[in-house]
Amino acid sequence: MARGTAIVTGASSGIGAAIARRLHDDGFTVYAAARRLDRMAGLAQAGVHAMAIDVTDDEALRRLVDLAAGETGRIDVLVNNAGYGSFGAVEDVPLAQARQQFEVNVFAVARLCQLVLPHMRAARSGRIINISSIGAKIYQPCGAWYHASKFAVEGLSDCLRLECAPLGIQVVVVQPGGVVSEFSAAAGESLVRASGSGAYADQARRVASYLTIDAATVAEKAGPVASAPSVVAAAVARAVRARRPRTRYRVGRGAKAIAVARWLLSDRAFDRLIDRTIDFLNWFAVRALGHR
Repeated sequence: MARGTAIVTGASSGIGAAIARRLHDDGFTVYAAARRLDRMAGLAQAGVHAMAIDVTDDEALRRLVDLAAGETGRIDVLVNNAGYGSFGAVEDVPLAQARQQFEVNVFAVARLCQLVLPHMRAARSGRIINISSIGAKIYQPCGAWYHASKFAVEGLSDCLRLECAPLGIQVVVVQPGGVVSEFSAAAGESLVRASGSGAYADQARRVASYLTIDAATVAEKAGPVASAPSVVAAAVARAVRARRPRTRYRVGRGAKAIAVARWLLSDRAFDRLIDRTIDFLNWFAVRALGHR
């Protein structure tokens, strides 16, 4: 698939912006969607079609797909990248907040798949690429709703892959590991709000301590532990170009090592590894990044 029409969600920054720009540079007509249009000004100047879209708004999703298909006559690639992490202890997080996490991270993914599939079925070709996370293979205290949403994306994608294979449509999952973005800081802030006091405060503070490191600081000082968003964009480009793409691409710092460790270790052993990793990340934040 050398060129065609691609839709990319969550394109205002980080991984989504890098994917939209890479596909555009590779010759695709790209429709980039995010809530904040102003943050996609650079993409728009480069020739990407930028649209202000809330992925939980069904009518907005319909407009996005109808516009892309109406203007180009086709939809070849869908990259479901929009997502966020709402952290907090299970007991502390209101169910309305947990449902919103699933609305963005899971149900919006499913809905966009539903909307593009008729176009792809008609062409008997297409690629659906769901940006999951290495967090779909692991877990950590105070991250239950985020990790559960990524586990759900993986299961959804696996089933969808089997359903679509006879139709000429391929479904791919990308599992980023350590990537420089605004995700962690936002997740850490939500964790402090939800569980910064009360029964889970000690755990919350341990996890939030490394999550709230400023993304710019990581980008400047933590090259060995965090990859650039372009690494994920390159994996998406490979998945789009490949005649027979892999079902999963694990990219970014630590992603492959984490997957191997989860496969090798028992649950109890992996629990201990997670606990020690949190301590290491906090030590590293202080020693290498000067974070307090």
